[in-house]
Amino acid sequence: MPGSGDRPMVWSHVGLNCADQKTTEDFYTRYFGFTRARVVDLGEAQIVFLRKGDAYLELFAAGDAEPARPAHQDGPQAPGRMRHLAFQTDSVDAFLASLGDAAEVTLGPLDFDDFICGWRTVWVRDPDGVIVEVSQGFEDDRTHEGSHDKDGA
Repeated sequence: MPGSGDRPMVWSHVGLNCADQKTTEDFYTRYFGFTRARVVDLGEAQIVFLRKGDAYLELFAAGDAEPARPAHQDGPQAPGRMRHLAFQTDSVDAFLASLGDAAEVTLGPLDFDDFICGWRTVWVRDPDGVIVEVSQGFEDDRTHEGSHDKDGA
């Protein structure tokens, strides 16, 4: 069983390829409250770890790699590609005001009151083109806690 050792399975991190690690680090520290947790020196390169609570972002220098096709709206829909990162806030509008021109809005803000009263979401593009969702008001459906689909996922 996964995580059946002394320590249960826990979330670790997301690794991001960055055109400029400093620009990406500044974006996530300034607008999302991450702080630098560690830098691993690899000689000609480094890996920067950012932390916010139990969440980590691992920043890699992309070097001369070809940029990915730009993602739109809420992110790429192709299998095997991450669609978007997601964060929650008390106010999408206050987040957007603090963001100013620092990132392009790719979709929204949209209200999802038909699904969850008060749920509001916007998607923005980070400095490397990753789509980042920021929402307010999302709550779990308590009637589905602990349930799994027919495949046990």
